[in-house]
Amino acid sequence: MSDPRTTAAMIEAGQELSASKASVPRWRAWLSSWLGRRAPNWFERLLPASLLARFLLVMSLGVLASQLLGNLIWATYLKGKSEQEVKQASMHVATGAISAIQYFHSLPLNYRQLVIEQMREMGGTRFFISANTDEVVFDGISPKPLSNMVLNEIHRDVLERLPQLYALKVSFAQPERLVVNNAGTQISELPDHWIKNTLLIQPRPAPILVIQAQIEPGQWLYLATLMPDPFFLDNSDPLPPERWLLQFVTLVTVLLLSWVVVRWITGPLAALSNAAEAFGRGESPILPETGSVEFVRTAQAFAAMRERIVRYLEDREKLFTAISHDLRTPITRLKLRTEMLDDDAARAEFHEDLDELDMMVKGALQSVKDSDIHENHTAISLDAMLGRMVRDARLSGHEVAFTRCGLRVKGKPLALKRAIGNLLDNALYYGQSAEISVYEGVGKCVIVIRDHGPGVPEDALHTLFDPYVRLEHGRHSNSHGHGLGLGIARNIIQAHGGELVLSNHPEGGLQAMITLPAS
Repeated sequence: MSDPRTTAAMIEAGQELSASKASVPRWRAWLSSWLGRRAPNWFERLLPASLLARFLLVMSLGVLASQLLGNLIWATYLKGKSEQEVKQASMHVATGAISAIQYFHSLPLNYRQLVIEQMREMGGTRFFISANTDEVVFDGISPKPLSNMVLNEIHRDVLERLPQLYALKVSFAQPERLVVNNAGTQISELPDHWIKNTLLIQPRPAPILVIQAQIEPGQWLYLATLMPDPFFLDNSDPLPPERWLLQFVTLVTVLLLSWVVVRWITGPLAALSNAAEAFGRGESPILPETGSVEFVRTAQAFAAMRERIVRYLEDREKLFTAISHDLRTPITRLKLRTEMLDDDAARAEFHEDLDELDMMVKGALQSVKDSDIHENHTAISLDAMLGRMVRDARLSGHEVAFTRCGLRVKGKPLALKRAIGNLLDNALYYGQSAEISVYEGVGKCVIVIRDHGPGVPEDALHTLFDPYVRLEHGRHSNSHGHGLGLGIARNIIQAHGGELVLSNHPEGGLQAMITLPAS
């Protein structure tokens, strides 16, 4: 019976909780409800099962998303900056080219070559210049957004300020493929002092801008120069392979650190899970009180919980023993008093009721003791255990079919024998004959005990494990039973980390399927 003060405290706490819920704003309650919704089933199926895999997946997606966003922002910024710098540099180069074209156009034809030779010998000019009778043909570089922008800007600026030109060609070329005149002379064949202050060939060649303007019929002016930033085309690719390599190294580093941290966190959780599973099998595991403060507190709380459960089980056994002892005395006195009754029929009825009451008390006490057998876990040969049970049943005149399997399980021998024995006894009591089959699964053993009786109505299957529940057929077949055997068997099997399922066999009869972890 519960303490009235405890009940009153619970009622008062419930009233305070109701009052606090009533005072919560509607929008906050809606937000809490929305955040508390479970993820869809399909989303749960997509997620990995372990905490380590889920954490690594979330970290990978988070790092990748942040890197992609950062790269997008960086590429946009670099593209805008590069375009602005390229436009300014193009205007500067175009201004110099326009001045050079205007100057040479103003010179008489026979003076132009003399001036070009003087400029080559003196140096200090921005352009390498040559005069040709026709356009010089050479291989240009592959088109890129920044190079196309330079060519378009310079072409537009020159034509806007020199509309009298007959033709204008603007292009980029690499030094090793650049031809400088109609004679086919390549830039690498020219004297160094002609080009060392104008063009960059060594140690790292830079693209050369070539402007060819037809100032008169049959007269082309050839201008070659470098951009103010000779390697401006490197900015055409804001995400070079080196940047991707750096980000890949960052991702791997984050994942490794996350793996270490999660293993560090999940290690104590795994130890706690193993300890709880071992305690459920009847062992007495001890969690080491080392590590973080949270785990030390968890280990201490687990140890305190284990002690409380052990004390509870001991007190329960003592309580049932005391109840059984205290009830037997008045039952015995009542039996003695019934002997003094003159009415034989009434005396027989009293004896029958008292015998039934005595059997119920003994059955309840037996239920407590049978589900708490103190044994050590050991490897059990199913062939040896089941073989002995089958031999005993056959000596008693029962028909039992069994085939050896060669499998082993780990558990308490006496407890497991009692559980399987209860199921086999039920099969023989209610089905006259039984079949025992053993199968091997992935990390588990399955024992199936089938009888050839009438079976059980489908709507009554879920009630078979309830205490003192006996169906009509069972009461006729076995009048001395208490209805506790199935419940005891299920408790023992669950304590071994297994499962007991009852179902009707398609060909008739009831079958009990026991699933146990394999040894």
